[in-house]
Amino acid sequence: MADVLGRLREMKIVPVIVIDDAESAVPLARALVEGGLPCAEVTFRTAAAAEALRRMTGAYPDMLAGAGTVLTPEQAGEAVAAGAKFVVSPGFNPAVVDWCRENGVPVFPGVCTPTEIEMAFARGLRVVKFFPAEPIGGLPYLKAIAAPYGMMEFIPTGGISVGNFVSYLGFSRVVATGGSWMVSPEWVRAGDFDRVRQEVERSVQAVRDFTGGK
Repeated sequence: MADVLGRLREMKIVPVIVIDDAESAVPLARALVEGGLPCAEVTFRTAAAAEALRRMTGAYPDMLAGAGTVLTPEQAGEAVAAGAKFVVSPGFNPAVVDWCRENGVPVFPGVCTPTEIEMAFARGLRVVKFFPAEPIGGLPYLKAIAAPYGMMEFIPTGGISVGNFVSYLGFSRVVATGGSWMVSPEWVRAGDFDRVRQEVERSVQAVRDFTGGK
């Protein structure tokens, strides 16, 4: 967990990927790595997700690759078998969280209410996904619900874009932001990996500018 969190804190962006064809996995991973962001959350929304994750981690074993939209313990197990180093769920699913905790897998369940934050806290979690970030009220809402829980940190996802992700990073309780702006499914389907790499480079530069080049 410490290594995963350390790398997330360093990179500050988690590309959230929807991939329909596993053949796109390696060139997409290459675009992310060459763009300076060796990280991916492969969402389990498509039949190709597990194989795509397997190919990514096979080609780039040092890449911080995880699985998103994990809804069941069975999916969590499939994801980890495919090489996932962390698991993300859209909501707080006790069965998924418990499976991950029992198997030593970092898990970031989605929360958007104080009750869900307290459920995560009670399970021993200290970092959670804040979802859906923008539709539910954005950064002001996150700051409001985070206020009573000084021990908790967040990974906002949902409506995050190149235009607003840096503002989230300005909140000290944000570990990283998740988003798909640099890995548009349309670009991936079209095989436009140069565009992915360019957008990744642009986003990585924005992080460098924000952190003063650190």
